[in-house]
Amino acid sequence: MADRLTIARPYARAAFRVAGAKAADSWSQLLHVAASTVQDARVAALLGNPHVTPQQLADLVNGVVDDAGGVGLAGEEARNFVRTLADNRRLGYLPEIAARFDQLKDAAFGVADVTVTSAARLDKAEQDKLAAALAKKLDRKVRLHCAVDAGLIGGAVLQSGDLVIDGSLRTRLQRLAYELTA
Repeated sequence: MADRLTIARPYARAAFRVAGAKAADSWSQLLHVAASTVQDARVAALLGNPHVTPQQLADLVNGVVDDAGGVGLAGEEARNFVRTLADNRRLGYLPEIAARFDQLKDAAFGVADVTVTSAARLDKAEQDKLAAALAKKLDRKVRLHCAVDAGLIGGAVLQSGDLVIDGSLRTRLQRLAYELTA
Protein backbone atom coordinates (compact mmCIF):
# COMPACT_ATOMS: atom_id res chain seq x y z
CA MET A 1 0.00 0.00 0.00
CA ALA A 2 2.87 2.38 0.74
CA ASP A 3 4.06 2.14 -2.87
CA ARG A 4 0.65 3.20 -4.17
CA LEU A 5 0.56 6.17 -1.82
CA THR A 6 4.10 7.13 -2.75
CA ILE A 7 3.17 7.15 -6.42
CA ALA A 8 -0.14 8.97 -5.81
CA ARG A 9 1.29 11.75 -3.62
CA PRO A 10 3.00 13.88 -6.33
CA TYR A 11 -0.02 13.59 -8.62
CA ALA A 12 -2.35 14.73 -5.83
CA ARG A 13 -0.05 17.66 -5.02
CA ALA A 14 0.10 18.66 -8.69
CA ALA A 15 -3.68 18.46 -9.00
CA PHE A 16 -4.11 20.54 -5.86
CA ARG A 17 -1.67 23.19 -7.13
CA VAL A 18 -3.56 23.42 -10.42
CA ALA A 19 -6.97 23.45 -8.73
CA GLY A 20 -6.18 26.08 -6.14
CA ALA A 21 -8.73 27.10 -3.53
CA LYS A 22 -11.28 28.29 -6.06
CA ALA A 23 -11.75 24.96 -7.85
CA ALA A 24 -10.74 22.49 -5.09
CA ASP A 25 -14.29 21.19 -4.60
CA SER A 26 -14.80 20.71 -8.33
CA TRP A 27 -11.50 18.87 -8.65
CA SER A 28 -12.33 16.71 -5.64
CA GLN A 29 -15.63 15.71 -7.25
CA LEU A 30 -13.90 15.00 -10.56
CA LEU A 31 -11.23 12.86 -8.92
CA HIS A 32 -13.80 10.82 -6.99
CA VAL A 33 -15.90 10.17 -10.10
CA ALA A 34 -12.75 9.19 -12.01
CA ALA A 35 -11.63 6.96 -9.12
CA SER A 36 -15.01 5.21 -9.06
CA THR A 37 -14.74 4.71 -12.79
CA VAL A 38 -11.36 2.98 -12.66
CA GLN A 39 -12.51 0.81 -9.75
CA ASP A 40 -15.32 -0.63 -11.85
CA ALA A 41 -14.34 -4.20 -12.72
CA ARG A 42 -14.95 -3.66 -16.45
CA VAL A 43 -12.70 -0.59 -16.60
CA ALA A 44 -10.09 -2.11 -14.28
CA ALA A 45 -9.73 -4.99 -16.74
CA LEU A 46 -8.94 -2.47 -19.49
CA LEU A 47 -6.22 -0.70 -17.49
CA GLY A 48 -3.72 -3.52 -17.94
CA ASN A 49 -4.82 -4.49 -21.45
CA PRO A 50 -2.03 -3.81 -23.96
CA HIS A 51 -4.59 -3.53 -26.80
CA VAL A 52 -6.18 -0.44 -25.21
CA THR A 53 -4.23 2.76 -25.76
CA PRO A 54 -3.71 5.37 -23.06
CA GLN A 55 -5.69 7.83 -25.20
CA GLN A 56 -8.67 5.45 -25.28
CA LEU A 57 -8.50 5.02 -21.49
CA ALA A 58 -8.28 8.79 -20.97
CA ASP A 59 -11.23 9.35 -23.30
CA LEU A 60 -13.25 6.72 -21.41
CA VAL A 61 -12.56 8.22 -17.98
CA ASN A 62 -13.05 11.80 -19.21
CA GLY A 63 -16.30 10.77 -20.89
CA VAL A 64 -17.67 9.28 -17.67
CA VAL A 65 -16.60 12.36 -15.70
CA ASP A 66 -18.23 14.65 -18.27
CA ASP A 67 -21.46 12.62 -18.13
CA ALA A 68 -21.46 12.86 -14.35
CA GLY A 69 -21.05 16.64 -14.54
CA GLY A 70 -17.79 16.40 -12.61
CA VAL A 71 -15.73 18.83 -14.64
CA GLY A 72 -17.30 22.16 -13.60
CA LEU A 73 -14.50 24.63 -12.87
CA ALA A 74 -11.81 22.04 -13.57
CA GLY A 75 -12.33 22.11 -17.37
CA GLU A 76 -9.55 21.32 -19.82
CA GLU A 77 -6.89 21.18 -17.10
CA ALA A 78 -8.72 18.23 -15.53
CA ARG A 79 -8.97 16.44 -18.87
CA ASN A 80 -5.23 16.98 -19.36
CA PHE A 81 -4.56 15.62 -15.87
CA VAL A 82 -6.46 12.41 -16.71
CA ARG A 83 -4.59 12.17 -20.03
CA THR A 84 -1.27 12.52 -18.18
CA LEU A 85 -2.26 9.76 -15.78
CA ALA A 86 -3.26 7.54 -18.70
CA ASP A 87 -0.03 8.26 -20.60
CA ASN A 88 1.99 7.31 -17.52
CA ARG A 89 -0.17 4.22 -16.84
CA ARG A 90 -1.29 5.68 -13.51
CA LEU A 91 -5.09 5.71 -13.88
CA GLY A 92 -5.29 2.81 -11.42
CA TYR A 93 -3.93 5.14 -8.73
CA LEU A 94 -6.90 7.52 -8.93
CA PRO A 95 -8.49 6.30 -5.66
CA GLU A 96 -5.30 7.10 -3.74
CA ILE A 97 -4.85 10.38 -5.62
CA ALA A 98 -8.42 11.43 -4.75
CA ALA A 99 -7.95 10.53 -1.08
CA ARG A 100 -4.64 12.43 -0.84
CA PHE A 101 -6.15 15.41 -2.69
CA ASP A 102 -8.93 15.56 -0.09
CA GLN A 103 -6.34 15.51 2.69
CA LEU A 104 -4.52 18.43 1.10
CA LYS A 105 -7.81 20.29 0.63
CA ASP A 106 -8.82 19.72 4.25
CA ALA A 107 -5.44 20.93 5.49
CA ALA A 108 -5.66 24.05 3.34
CA PHE A 109 -9.17 24.87 4.53
CA GLY A 110 -8.49 24.02 8.18
CA VAL A 111 -10.68 20.93 8.50
CA ALA A 112 -9.79 17.96 10.69
CA ASP A 113 -11.40 14.52 10.53
CA VAL A 114 -11.80 13.08 14.01
CA THR A 115 -12.87 9.50 14.65
CA VAL A 116 -14.64 9.08 17.97
CA THR A 117 -14.99 5.50 19.19
CA SER A 118 -17.11 5.41 22.32
CA ALA A 119 -18.49 2.70 24.56
CA ALA A 120 -22.04 3.97 24.02
CA ARG A 121 -23.71 5.83 21.19
CA LEU A 122 -23.30 9.62 21.39
CA ASP A 123 -26.43 11.70 20.91
CA LYS A 124 -26.45 14.85 18.78
CA ALA A 125 -25.92 17.21 21.73
CA GLU A 126 -22.88 15.24 22.94
CA GLN A 127 -21.44 15.19 19.42
CA ASP A 128 -21.90 18.96 19.06
CA LYS A 129 -20.29 19.62 22.45
CA LEU A 130 -17.36 17.32 21.63
CA ALA A 131 -16.92 18.85 18.17
CA ALA A 132 -16.83 22.37 19.66
CA ALA A 133 -14.23 21.37 22.26
CA LEU A 134 -12.08 19.62 19.65
CA ALA A 135 -12.35 22.56 17.25
CA LYS A 136 -11.02 24.82 19.99
CA LYS A 137 -8.20 22.40 20.90
CA LEU A 138 -7.16 21.63 17.31
CA ASP A 139 -7.82 25.17 16.05
CA ARG A 140 -9.66 23.72 13.05
CA LYS A 141 -13.16 22.92 11.91
CA VAL A 142 -13.94 19.39 13.01
CA ARG A 143 -15.72 16.67 11.05
CA LEU A 144 -16.71 13.88 13.48
CA HIS A 145 -16.95 10.23 12.51
CA CYS A 146 -18.58 8.26 15.33
CA ALA A 147 -18.31 4.55 16.06
CA VAL A 148 -19.32 2.37 18.99
CA ASP A 149 -17.15 -0.28 20.64
CA ALA A 150 -18.72 -1.80 23.74
CA GLY A 151 -15.34 -3.37 24.55
CA LEU A 152 -14.12 0.05 25.72
CA ILE A 153 -16.39 -0.45 28.79
CA GLY A 154 -16.69 3.33 29.23
CA GLY A 155 -15.26 6.56 27.87
CA ALA A 156 -14.00 7.12 24.34
CA VAL A 157 -10.99 7.08 22.05
CA LEU A 158 -10.46 10.11 19.79
CA GLN A 159 -8.18 9.98 16.75
CA SER A 160 -7.24 12.70 14.30
CA GLY A 161 -4.28 11.85 12.11
CA ASP A 162 -1.41 10.98 14.44
CA LEU A 163 -3.11 12.43 17.51
CA VAL A 164 -4.81 9.81 19.70
CA ILE A 165 -6.59 10.65 22.94
CA ASP A 166 -7.53 7.47 24.76
CA GLY A 167 -9.95 8.13 27.58
CA SER A 168 -11.43 4.65 27.64
CA LEU A 169 -12.05 2.73 30.83
CA ARG A 170 -10.51 -0.38 29.24
CA THR A 171 -7.14 1.37 28.81
CA ARG A 172 -7.25 2.77 32.33
CA LEU A 173 -7.90 -0.71 33.72
CA GLN A 174 -5.06 -2.16 31.64
CA ARG A 175 -2.70 0.54 32.96
CA LEU A 176 -3.81 -0.13 36.51
CA ALA A 177 -3.28 -3.89 36.08
CA TYR A 178 0.19 -3.27 34.64
CA GLU A 179 1.16 -0.99 37.54
CA LEU A 180 -0.08 -3.49 40.10
CA THR A 181 1.92 -6.34 38.58
CA ALA A 182 5.09 -4.37 37.83
